[in-house]
Amino acid sequence: MNAVIRRAKAWSVRDAGILLVFLALVLVLWLVSPEHHFLSVNNVLLILVQTTINGILAMGMMFVIISGEIDLSVGSTIGLAGVVAAMLAHPGEYPVIVPIVAALVVGALVGLLNGIGVAYGAIPSFIVTLGTMTAVRGLALIVSGGAPIFNVSETFEAFASARIGRFPVMAVYLLVIFLACAFVLRRTVYGRRVYAVGGNPVAAEVSGVNVRRSKVSVFVIAGLLAGFCGVLLASRTISGAPTAGESYELDAIAAVVIGGVSMSGGRGRASGVLIGALMIAVIANGLDILGIDANFQRVVKGAIIVLAVLLDVKARQRK
Repeated sequence: MNAVIRRAKAWSVRDAGILLVFLALVLVLWLVSPEHHFLSVNNVLLILVQTTINGILAMGMMFVIISGEIDLSVGSTIGLAGVVAAMLAHPGEYPVIVPIVAALVVGALVGLLNGIGVAYGAIPSFIVTLGTMTAVRGLALIVSGGAPIFNVSETFEAFASARIGRFPVMAVYLLVIFLACAFVLRRTVYGRRVYAVGGNPVAAEVSGVNVRRSKVSVFVIAGLLAGFCGVLLASRTISGAPTAGESYELDAIAAVVIGGVSMSGGRGRASGVLIGALMIAVIANGLDILGIDANFQRVVKGAIIVLAVLLDVKARQRK
C-alpha cells in the first residue's frame, strides 16, 4: 500500500512539473509574439485543432508504450483509413456513419495484426510495426491508385470542420477520448493490468493476467484511434491521401514521452500525454508566429524527446 502511495505521489510531482514547463513555454511565447497574438482567442482555438489528431493518436500510443511496446505503424494506418473513408464518403452513396465505421475497422484490423505478431509470434514490436508501417502504406497507395481520393460529401466534411459556437468539434473529440482513456487506465481492472504487464510481464502472468491478450488489446486500441484520426484528417483536408499521416507516429511518441510515460513501460498518465501533445502544438504554432523556419521545429522537437527520455532514465536510476 505504501508503495502505491509513493508511486502516486511521484506521478503527481511529475505531472506538476510537466504542467509548469508547459505554462512557462506558453508565457514565453505570449511575451515574444507580435502584439501578444499567441494567446488570442482565434490562435488558442487553432492550437486546439492542431493538437487534436496528434493528441488522439498519442492516447493510443500511450497504451502501447505503458505495456512496454512501441507502434510505428499508426501513421500509415491513418493514411489507409483516410483513403477507405474517402472512397465511401462520396455524395449520395452511403450514410456518413459507413466511412467512419469502415475506417475504424481498418485501424482495428491493423492493430490486431500487430498485436498477434507481438504477443503470439514473439516478434519485437519494433520489427512487427516497422513491417506493417511499410506494408500498410503500400496498401494505401494500391487501393487509391497512388492518388488522393476527392469528392467527399458535405456531411463527411463537416465531421471535422463543424463548430459548436466558436469551439471546434475536433477539440470535443479529443476531450472525450482523453477522458475515456484516463478513466480506463486509472479506474478499471483492465487499466491496472496494462500497467502490470508493462511493469513486469512475468509477475503479471503469475498473478493471473493474460499478458498475450493484454498486448493484443493495446495494439487494437492504438489502431482503432489511428483509424479515427484517419477519418478526421480526411474530413479536414476534404480528401483521402495515401501519403497522409507520414511521420505522425514520431509526433505521437514525442507527446507520450514528453508527457512522462516511461519508455520502459509500466508508468504514465493520460493527463501528462495530453499536455505533451499540447506542448508540441504550442511549439509549432509559436515558432510559426515568430517566423522561424519549420525545419528548426524538428530540431527543437528532437531535443525535447531526448531530454525527456534522459530525465526518465535518470529518475529510474535514482530509484
